[in-house]
Amino acid sequence: MTSSEFSELKPMLEGVEPITLAEHTSRIEKAQMLMSQHGIDALILESGSGLEYITGVRWGRSERLLAAILPISGEPTYVCPAFEEARLREKLILGDDVRIWQEHESPYDCIAEILTEHGNQGARLGIEESTRFFVLDGIRSALPSVEMVSADPITVSCRGRKSRSEIALIQRAMDITAEAYRACIARLCAGMSQAEFFELSVAAHRAMGVQGHIDVQFGTSTAFPHGSSEMTYLKAGDVVLMDGGCRVEGYCSDISRTIVFGEPTPRQREIWKLEQDAQAAAFEAATNGSPMENVDAAARAILVNAGFGPGYQVPGLPHRTGHGIGLDVHEHYYVVQGNKTPLAPGMCFSNEPMIAIYGEFGVRLEDCVFMTEEGPRYFTEPSPSIDCPFQTV
Repeated sequence: MTSSEFSELKPMLEGVEPITLAEHTSRIEKAQMLMSQHGIDALILESGSGLEYITGVRWGRSERLLAAILPISGEPTYVCPAFEEARLREKLILGDDVRIWQEHESPYDCIAEILTEHGNQGARLGIEESTRFFVLDGIRSALPSVEMVSADPITVSCRGRKSRSEIALIQRAMDITAEAYRACIARLCAGMSQAEFFELSVAAHRAMGVQGHIDVQFGTSTAFPHGSSEMTYLKAGDVVLMDGGCRVEGYCSDISRTIVFGEPTPRQREIWKLEQDAQAAAFEAATNGSPMENVDAAARAILVNAGFGPGYQVPGLPHRTGHGIGLDVHEHYYVVQGNKTPLAPGMCFSNEPMIAIYGEFGVRLEDCVFMTEEGPRYFTEPSPSIDCPFQTV
């Protein structure tokens, strides 16, 4: 199916406002303030969401290093493959110092040169958590005097609380994916394969102007949190578990829904309602100032009281209750036992307790939450019932 066959869907990107230069500038200022507090002289950001967050440069990873070095004061300097310089310069909004390296040269010599110029050859260098080992090892070889430390106190602290602009972009992505769900659920039919539904979801998102998809599982494979490798085909009475999202200006959506194709059995209704109760309990526990682990504990308590678990045991909830969301679909802060980070306005995270019953079926409902001064709010309202996956609009 092509996007033209979703005649009811229209592009939904009108009025989208990208992150401004002023906001990127304020992010750099905050990062540098935190660097000063934590005794970090420079920050290395290789291509990925960390680089995009700080500099606005969106760049895919490859074996050729592209990175930004952010000093404790001033603008970032970029290290770039020589043949990519023109493309990089098209993307720059902050700083214009680009150091190139040819195919036979080492990018780590460029990094060493930059750090030496800043008087940081013996510096404490902050490394963003997703940095690949060969990058770290290359820097270490070129500058053995550099002390490399975790940049989490800077990067996680900066990204963990979203601005109004970020929340607006996540909201638009959620709205689009919710519409894709409605359109694709309406097209479920007996004999449909998982692959066919996936392609439907790609086309639905495309009709609204974005790239996105919805993964689906049918029947007993719904008990596996991320599905089975076996291809299945939809039949009457199957539990249908869907999980998907898209991106708007780099910011992610993430929604899960569970329904039954046909008339649900009493057992399916019972477990679905229990899942709904667990999700509601997690939401109620999300109060400003309380540790994030309380949200996980609240959802898990509902299931344990009903005879599931305890802990991560199956039948029950085999994973954490949620994850942060932003430029990465899974990012800090995580809704999990042991995370004592206090909830605060601007935090965004998924609320997705799951009930997995191997050999039978699984139920997961996922809606993402953002914290306000008044408490939690949903990006998408939870499912009213097993027969109605979305609130009517």
